Amino acid sequence: MPGYYKRSTPIDCQLLYTNLTGGTNSSETKNMDLKVENGGAKKGERLGWGKSLPVPSVQEIVRNDFQSVPDRYIHENKDRELNSDNFASSLEVPVIDFSLLAKGEEGEIRKLDLACKDWGFFQITNHGLRDEVLHKMKATVAAFFELPLEEKKKYAKAANEIQGYGQNFVVSEEQKLDWSDMIYLITVPPERRNFKFWPLSLPGFKDAIEEYSAEVQKVAEELYANFSVLMGLDRDGLKRLQGELKQGIRMNYYPVCSRPDLVLGISPHSDGSTFTLLLQDDEVTGLQIKHKQVWVPVKPIPNSLVVNVGDAAEIQSNGMYKSIEHRAITNEEKPRISIATFVFPDDEQEIGPLESMIDDSHRPRMYRNIKYVDYIREKFARRMEGKAHTDFVKLQSA
Repeated sequence: MPGYYKRSTPIDCQLLYTNLTGGTNSSETKNMDLKVENGGAKKGERLGWGKSLPVPSVQEIVRNDFQSVPDRYIHENKDRELNSDNFASSLEVPVIDFSLLAKGEEGEIRKLDLACKDWGFFQITNHGLRDEVLHKMKATVAAFFELPLEEKKKYAKAANEIQGYGQNFVVSEEQKLDWSDMIYLITVPPERRNFKFWPLSLPGFKDAIEEYSAEVQKVAEELYANFSVLMGLDRDGLKRLQGELKQGIRMNYYPVCSRPDLVLGISPHSDGSTFTLLLQDDEVTGLQIKHKQVWVPVKPIPNSLVVNVGDAAEIQSNGMYKSIEHRAITNEEKPRISIATFVFPDDEQEIGPLESMIDDSHRPRMYRNIKYVDYIREKFARRMEGKAHTDFVKLQSA
């Protein structure tokens, strides 16, 4: 496996690509098919969560012509409006000491409660994941994206699946695209893993994913226990209500862009998960969250994890805890990698507001009950558009 995650300028990226492929001349590069085609669905294959149209690899667009930004990636001003004022830059998401939370320290539990109510986002330190596990995971993801396009295309998403290399949430040929590439894998439970989407020929990939997945799942289970108590249940209550917990990991690559003011790394959206744990790039700030109608950058704390409330937790808390819009921006100097781990209910489990979170006088029921797989299929049938996908599960009076 290549060394730890390293930065590359646009020139270095082209050199790296040349070294890996054995060299390409300019005419070959210009004529290269950049589109990541979806594989066909096999007869009898189970219905997936959704499907997405194939799109070009942004990484290859940059390798071939760093200066160009195709029209389809240029977002309207309202979508990419930036808040550069001192107010937004001075705001910082709450930081929680996970070791104290795991010990049941009351002050840290109160901080978690307030963070979920007021921000929907927080960073955790002292989470117990070993530094070498974090570094190996970042290096493994970097190594995958350093592979030649033809090699990465072997793991392209199937026509009826969200797993694999490519992009999700692309539902029309007209919609604007995001300046990023990704590979998404279901990791828990182990029997749900579909290894045809795993680059098993990449040395160390499987071991790094499995080790990171197991350690982050321990953190997730402690968060579940604390969420349960805050929602008026016993520590195992939320896990019982959500059935067998699932985990998926989305590995993102954000290439540099000559005009970062025109594009978005990921469009504004909220997550469909119960909650999401994000391993950020320690050196490049790219994540922004919408707080009090301004976009606030989430400044990386080395070796920490960013946690955000997902739609499932918002629904079950009856809107007490917020799944917040967030997005990623790009820059023209350094590529960025991020690793998002989504923890979510069993497909067939029904989710809805917990009775303990409903108060007819002060907080009446805001959402209807829905089977989780029906909710998530509705989400994946749309493009990323803030929280528009949550409207269909809200009650008319909410």
